[in-house]
Amino acid sequence: MQKRRILCVWTANLLAAVLLAVPAAAAELIPMGQAVGIEAATDGLLVSGFTEVETAEGTVSPAKDAGLRVGDVIRMVDGKTVETAGDLQEALASAGDQAMVRVDRGGLEKRFTVHFAFPEGGGAQMGVMLRDGITGIGTVTYCDPATGAYGALGHGVADEESGALLPIRDGTLTQADISGIKAAGEGTAGSLLGSFSEGDTFGDVEENTVFGIFGALTETPALPCAETLPDAEIQPGPAVIRSTVSGGEVREYDVTIDRVYRENGCTRFLLTVTDETLLSEVGGIVQGMSGSPILQDGKLAGAVTHVLLEDSTRGYGVSIDTMLNAASQAEESAA
Repeated sequence: MQKRRILCVWTANLLAAVLLAVPAAAAELIPMGQAVGIEAATDGLLVSGFTEVETAEGTVSPAKDAGLRVGDVIRMVDGKTVETAGDLQEALASAGDQAMVRVDRGGLEKRFTVHFAFPEGGGAQMGVMLRDGITGIGTVTYCDPATGAYGALGHGVADEESGALLPIRDGTLTQADISGIKAAGEGTAGSLLGSFSEGDTFGDVEENTVFGIFGALTETPALPCAETLPDAEIQPGPAVIRSTVSGGEVREYDVTIDRVYRENGCTRFLLTVTDETLLSEVGGIVQGMSGSPILQDGKLAGAVTHVLLEDSTRGYGVSIDTMLNAASQAEESAA
């Protein structure tokens, strides 16, 4: 059987405790479909890989040799908190030839003594690749009209190199203007092209989970609500998605839910785009549409999350109950 290749459908470039107001189960929510710019800083520096440093004594990889792993989050260097790549450079400049590095590894604190490498004509190096923030375009799935709480993307924001979920410290949503589509290439998905302004704040980013990012909008939009569709009632058949694929206009497009998967406490589904307009304008599902709400029988069923690289007319979604459960767990964890 040929293995399907799938891709999270949000457009992003990965760069160097507030409680959430979570809607109750079976609440009425506003299905959004609004494309937004997403910018966020990580809580510490995520280790996404290692490099080798050439020195007079040979080639070394100090951080890897000391015991650090991909997915570790560097919190402190010699007792100094580091949140950006600039913070790390300052810490290295004053550390001498080694430093005590404190990392978060899956919620556990680990400490390592890293002996720096000094390439000819250069300063101290750890031989590590890091991520300190994200920026990109995605789609808001829902908003709670009573609190302004939202969910977006339907999947977490992860590091491209390591696949590790990025720990978010804080971030913002901004209004996005979609100006075009980048066509899919062999083995790559298409993507929405657009711009967004830092000053046009639409909401904040408080939590990054496996099933979406969550926070609160600056203003609750005056839009119609829809009942949420319980997991058990999601069935194969006709549905629609709401997306922004041109300018700032949210439109509905026809899809079919082909199959529903219920396992390990979450519900996902396979879907096919059948709308001729969306197929002709976009080709189906592209990056940036991640989070587009899926409605079945007029009820909010979930969000688009992934596209099949071999067939951009098909993709995957996650149920709204799964997203709301993730938001609830994030709230409990923050508390």
